[in-house]
Amino acid sequence: MAKPEKHIFICTQSRPSGHPRSSCGQKNCGEVADEFYWHLQERQLFDKVRVTTAGCLGPCSEGPSVLVYPEGVMYGGVSKEDVAAIFDQHLENDRPVERLLMSSEFWG
Repeated sequence: MAKPEKHIFICTQSRPSGHPRSSCGQKNCGEVADEFYWHLQERQLFDKVRVTTAGCLGPCSEGPSVLVYPEGVMYGGVSKEDVAAIFDQHLENDRPVERLLMSSEFWG
């Protein structure tokens, strides 16, 4: 297995209904993760990009959250429709998607 150039973590944390904190699971994180896996397969970037689902990444109210390493770029409020832009701009061209960047309030 080749060492990836980029590693994407997608929060798939779910909390029970009525929990005082929201979670990415309540905000369609599963379909966001599925879309990342679909693009990875479609673009055949297995030697450059690794996609991993993860537990809580921190800023639950801003989810679904996506974290990209090695840069440490955190995206918030990511929808299925945003995934292509993340692949096109950030993963393939090293330009973070500005409109999705997590607020410095949550991620400095």
